[in-house]
Amino acid sequence: MRTLDAHRIPYAIVGTMALNEFGYRRTTVDVDVLLKAAGLAELKRNTLGGGYIEKYAGSRGLRDPAHGVDIDIVLAGDYPGDRKPKAVAFPDPTTAVRRGARVALLPLPRLLELKLASGMTAPHRLRDLADVQEVSRILGMPRSFADELDASVRDKYLELWEAVQGVPPE
Repeated sequence: MRTLDAHRIPYAIVGTMALNEFGYRRTTVDVDVLLKAAGLAELKRNTLGGGYIEKYAGSRGLRDPAHGVDIDIVLAGDYPGDRKPKAVAFPDPTTAVRRGARVALLPLPRLLELKLASGMTAPHRLRDLADVQEVSRILGMPRSFADELDASVRDKYLELWEAVQGVPPE
């Protein structure tokens, strides 16, 4: 993230690393970064050949071979899960982020909307629904949190929230 900050490229960490920043601990092997298309072009211009490599020719993803870290890029305007148009899309990182202690993040409601929309539309992304359920349980989120979510994912959030009521945080 120092590279993004150094080049003043607006970004937000999304995915598991973002959830870790909010207090939900889960292991991951990559970093998911939200950028605008121009930010991706700028990142590649400033890092390829200078330590980073493309995961494969022409891909959005990068690899930091010195640290063995894959960097998966998602673009503002893309849709989570099945990638088909829906009410929830990846927002513009220049306007939608909040600065965490170490990195730029989406606010928790936006992050969970993306996870819900992903898990609801892509059968191979059920882990996203489990993440929402665990975040709700571990952080002791209130039922009213649903009011902060897009209407298209609200019922799924409430279903997951109901399932963990009475289950104590670990």
